Amino acid sequence: MAHTGAVDTVSAAFAAHPREGFLPRAVRRRASYDGPLPIGSGQTNSQPRTVADMLRLLDVRPGQRVLDVGSGSGWTTALLAHLVGPTGWVLGLELEPELVDFGRHNLAATRQSWARIEPAVPGVLGDPDRAPYDRILVSAEPRSLPDSLVAQLGPDGRMVIPVDGVMLVVTNPGAVVTEHGHYRFVPLR
Repeated sequence: MAHTGAVDTVSAAFAAHPREGFLPRAVRRRASYDGPLPIGSGQTNSQPRTVADMLRLLDVRPGQRVLDVGSGSGWTTALLAHLVGPTGWVLGLELEPELVDFGRHNLAATRQSWARIEPAVPGVLGDPDRAPYDRILVSAEPRSLPDSLVAQLGPDGRMVIPVDGVMLVVTNPGAVVTEHGHYRFVPLR
């Protein structure tokens, strides 16, 4: 389970980077809604309670290298950057070109130079060339646990990923998988 400071650090990240700044202008007035909101390209900004749950399960620490798969509007990338701090590094990957631009713009406004968003390579999950990662957050849902992402975890790595409706935490060593409730996400492509 996450260390006791995880609750406070996640709350602090939420306070520092409010959801409103990562939503299209047309839905910003609904930022306090605890549900998914459309961000364009058929994608959504995840429910805040779900994002908080995932970040607490991920147990991010200062100085870690984190991969954010499905960065969307850049909100999770900004939250992760806050959690790792300037001694860490966060890479957000997004498949939809319009969202890459939107997410980059939103992330730039946070002035966290140790985080960036890049286009995901179609057909390649994650970032095998720069692996291993200390933490991997996946905000899209595959039907089964992708071995290619598990392989990108470092020796004491941890990944949070919704698989076929169930939130999983995968930890190394040994790629130990635990289940943490039921959630719905857009499909991982």
